[in-house]
Amino acid sequence: MADRSPRPRALAGGAEPERVTVPRGLRGRDSQQPEPERQVRRLGRPFDRRTPFVAGFSAALGVLVAIAIGLAVYSIRGTLVLVFVSLFIAVGLDPLVESLHRRRFRRSYAVIAVLLGAICIVGAFVYSAISPINAEVNQIVKEVPKWRDELSSGSGTLGHIAKSLHLNLSSYLHGANATSLAKYLASGALGAGKEVISAGASALIVIVLTVYFLAALPSIKRFFVQLVPASRRERFGGILDQVLAGVGGYLIGNLFTSLVAGLGTFLWATAFGIPYAVLLGLFVALFDLIPVVGSTIAGVVVALVALSVSLPVAILTVAFYVGYRFFEDYLLVPRVMRQAVNVSPVVTVLAVLIGGAMLGIIGALVAIPVAASIKLVLEQSVFPRLDSN
Repeated sequence: MADRSPRPRALAGGAEPERVTVPRGLRGRDSQQPEPERQVRRLGRPFDRRTPFVAGFSAALGVLVAIAIGLAVYSIRGTLVLVFVSLFIAVGLDPLVESLHRRRFRRSYAVIAVLLGAICIVGAFVYSAISPINAEVNQIVKEVPKWRDELSSGSGTLGHIAKSLHLNLSSYLHGANATSLAKYLASGALGAGKEVISAGASALIVIVLTVYFLAALPSIKRFFVQLVPASRRERFGGILDQVLAGVGGYLIGNLFTSLVAGLGTFLWATAFGIPYAVLLGLFVALFDLIPVVGSTIAGVVVALVALSVSLPVAILTVAFYVGYRFFEDYLLVPRVMRQAVNVSPVVTVLAVLIGGAMLGIIGALVAIPVAASIKLVLEQSVFPRLDSN
């Protein structure tokens, strides 16, 4: 049978036209279309991505995307700090949750039990602080008229101090300046109130995120392990478990040393009749969580409170905290932290200084476990690879 398919027409000069191969799926109706219309569907040459225009445009677009991401991260830096702190606390409390979970507690019940324990500690601190603060505020309110009269008349302790410093405060305590001073104090009180509300909201966010992180920490671990190629997941999971165990051990050990510092302060204040012994003990325990400088700052505050008893008691209190500083640094902390983190004293001091400069108290608090984690990753992954080359 003769082939009736249309043949391409010869071009001018005798040249043969380029044949176009039509896929099988397109044959039939499409094959009946005129020849020029079928030739339009032919793919052209690929776009050259190595041209200067494309390369420059891609580079500029990458820079703009990087700047946009950096600005977005910078704008939410406060929220990221809260998330980081919550995750750090959750990792630190996870050993307690795991110990309860091994005793046949459901993980949700173990998280609730640990959370209730933390709330009880914070509640005890707040309750012990309410009574002294209330008493001191009432005493200040009663003394304000007396101080005002002394400053106005130049008599009494405050009046003599104002005279010796050549201060004329009577114009600020009466007339129009008194109104402006009151407005200034009111604006200051309003600003302080806003800061207190902001701190309370941040604390609430940290508590809620910590609870969620504690409950979902196993799932979070599995998620990060799955981000690694299958051939390296086992090794990565082992290193991750060691890092998290080190962070948790550090926080538990730090809580123990803080408990010792708070208990010692309570016993010392009770023995020498320093007021607010419970509050001072909880205050020292809280500040002792800050490495290197925490107990020293708290000791200065306790010594100032001891001045209300007598000068010799304040001097003895300073000597007590100097001795306790040596006891904690050279006996207590090395024994407690030996199993948790193995970081040299030089690295510890440098980590605390850098963390404090970057994130303040929060940075100083998390600096040592972060340094220990970096050290562990270097020893387990980087150094063996360098030694094998």
